Amino acid sequence: MPSPSHSSASHPVFAAADLGATSGRVMMGRVGREHLSLSEAHRFPNRPLRLSGGLHWDVQSLFRGVLDGLRAVSQSTDVLSVGVDSWAVDYGLLDADGHLLGNPYHYRDSRTESAVPEVWASVPPEELYRITGLQHLPFNTVFQLAAAGGSAQLAAARTLLLIPDLIVHWLTGSVGAEATNASTTGLFDARSGTWSAALLERLAINPSLLPPIRLPGEAAGTLLPQVAARTGLAGSTPVTTVASHDTASAVAAVPARTDRFGYISCGTWSLAGLELDAPVVTEASREANFTNERGIDGTYRFLRNIMGMWLLSETQRVWSARGLPTDLGRLLALAARARPFGALVDPGAPEFLPPGDMPARITAYCVRTGQQPPPDQGSMVRSIIESLALAHRAALFTAAELSGREIDVVHLVGGGSRNELLCQLTADATGLRVIAGPTEATALGNVLVQARAHGLVGDRSDMRRLVAGTQHLRHYQPCGSRRSWAEAAARVGLG
Repeated sequence: MPSPSHSSASHPVFAAADLGATSGRVMMGRVGREHLSLSEAHRFPNRPLRLSGGLHWDVQSLFRGVLDGLRAVSQSTDVLSVGVDSWAVDYGLLDADGHLLGNPYHYRDSRTESAVPEVWASVPPEELYRITGLQHLPFNTVFQLAAAGGSAQLAAARTLLLIPDLIVHWLTGSVGAEATNASTTGLFDARSGTWSAALLERLAINPSLLPPIRLPGEAAGTLLPQVAARTGLAGSTPVTTVASHDTASAVAAVPARTDRFGYISCGTWSLAGLELDAPVVTEASREANFTNERGIDGTYRFLRNIMGMWLLSETQRVWSARGLPTDLGRLLALAARARPFGALVDPGAPEFLPPGDMPARITAYCVRTGQQPPPDQGSMVRSIIESLALAHRAALFTAAELSGREIDVVHLVGGGSRNELLCQLTADATGLRVIAGPTEATALGNVLVQARAHGLVGDRSDMRRLVAGTQHLRHYQPCGSRRSWAEAAARVGLG
């Protein structure tokens, strides 16, 4: 990895609040013309709450974690700006006084199951896709709102804020909807980049519920007095709108040297696809369940959501509760020695979405599909990782076919880039070179958008050049039989 410049302490500092599905953290990014570094100021858990009304996020605890992280940063340095990113689709509702009406629902809550046909009765799925370009996921915001229809909470609501916008509101008092996250709701017009007035009318959603759209790089406001006092930061500290959907931030930090790249942002979910200049809203792309979500600079993230390392993390959680070994290094070593293509699953199968006994579900899937279930831990992990590599292959190949864009290289970023077996098997499955890293792509993208808004970084190519020149990257060349992977893909329906 290239060495950072010797005077890193002199570089301006940006605070990135990065909220994930299992934990949040505040990262401290230092940016110079040839320097880009990150350090973790504070990490805190994100533990959902199972209440009588369903599964919720403990968003007040998350905000407390953000404040604690900003205070940790302020004790060591001055901060030029703050940015916030998180997962998509989930939201908080504010009343007429601007107070939160209960903890936001978790996207894995089952309440939306009956809401999908209700929405489709008003707007058929083909038309919904033509307007929004959004892949069908039963927990998209549009379905969550339909599930909330008739509730006292929704009746009392005056403002809907997606999770990062809610955190920004609590930091600054301002109200807005950042575009990359708004584009995941199913209420956003993919072409115009605005809320779809036609959809809101037909779904009987009050347009005043949705705040004005903000673009990455715009100023969101400065810290409220009570926030400044709590964190030790200056009250004049600006909060900059970043690409607040974590995948959009991660894609902004892909260290690509060419336009002909595919990306996989791999964590709890794997988001695999291409960066395009225009949406692809054909019937073929709808049937393939591809989404067109906004990226920075008016780009589109043409991708498919894949159940990512969730299958492995849930498996480890169950094994831990049973007293079985869960050290990832040991499990991957066992998996590397296990028989290839012993048992394969479709990671997108609906039974793998909710929390629960993942090993039992994988076993049941294998029995149902006439396969011998994995006999031991190594075989189970091999099954998960090979299946995920096949899903990566299918998503990238289909994205290339639907868009007409060729792929020369695959960039795998996020926590999954640490998994050497996954990176190698993804290279083998696709027959393409895989460049793994940076691991902290989301936080880097958050920081870079802030730095660019403050004139310290140039255009998108310059941002990516800086990432490529300063971050640790690993290269994987494909090996093995492409025919074997093609046969395995056909076997599990991922051809």
